[in-house]
Amino acid sequence: MTKLFAFTAAALLATSAAAFADGHGHGHGDPDKGAKDFNKCKACHTIVSDSGETIVKGGKTGPNLFGVVGRPVASYPDFKYGDGILAVGATGMVWTPELITEYAVDPTKFIDTHGGSGRSKMTFKLKDASDVVAYLSTFSDAPEAMEATEEESDEAMEEMPAEEAPASE
Repeated sequence: MTKLFAFTAAALLATSAAAFADGHGHGHGDPDKGAKDFNKCKACHTIVSDSGETIVKGGKTGPNLFGVVGRPVASYPDFKYGDGILAVGATGMVWTPELITEYAVDPTKFIDTHGGSGRSKMTFKLKDASDVVAYLSTFSDAPEAMEATEEESDEAMEEMPAEEAPASE
């Protein structure tokens, strides 16, 4: 069973890396739908470029989401984060599309399962955040997010015994 899990985990990581690199660069969501869905988020979040251009005028209750994909968790300068998400950030975790999606669905559960504890300051949950994440990904180069996913996949494949590795073509 453990061998099957290792193979499945490696296959999933490899698939994730391939999906992220398939030319979309934005996961599986629809950025156009995400732009509309982001209207729910802008009550608390803004999107302002590094050069100061306001892309989406929003609230300041949440951090600026420009470049969030590929940014370390809880690292936006001068934003007062809660203790739980700061603990997650202290693990060195970097926001990937998958992690942002997980966070947006249940922020408190995300914090509790990724190194922090306690409630999130984010009170709004999305049933499906993939479109919003695809939209946010358009405001990020995020090469480090893709590289991290590829490295994890490569490491999992290297650790797998030869008899369990997928056949090469």
